[in-house]
Amino acid sequence: MLEIAIINGPNLNLLGKREPDVYGHASFEEFLVQLKKDFPSVNFTYFQSNIEGEIVQAIQSHGFNKAGIILNPAAYTHTSVAIGDAVAAIKTPVIEVHISNVHAREDFRKISHVSAKSVGSIVGLGLKGYALATEWFIANS
Repeated sequence: MLEIAIINGPNLNLLGKREPDVYGHASFEEFLVQLKKDFPSVNFTYFQSNIEGEIVQAIQSHGFNKAGIILNPAAYTHTSVAIGDAVAAIKTPVIEVHISNVHAREDFRKISHVSAKSVGSIVGLGLKGYALATEWFIANS
């Protein structure tokens, strides 16, 4: 069974409540149930934190024993050198995912400390980005 870790950053625990016009009406937990049904050959590990160091720890924890990591560092994308360094330090490939199109938002959101250290980035496709990242890991495992 393919092992994929999903790591979400700050405020993504509020999906379904936070700015539903941008982020949708479903919680991530509701979405994860469907993702698991859509990909029965994948064992997903899910972690979310609003704390930068906990995200770094999760990346390091999964960075040597999973087939892939789907990482949505959320606002830390634009500020956290530590998260970018954690991605660079591990062997597991990482796909950066953003629910909204960060390039169509405020200028500071166009900076990513993660993109250059990831195998790819998916932005602006809503929660579907997680499924697309999963498909990539399946095709490249």
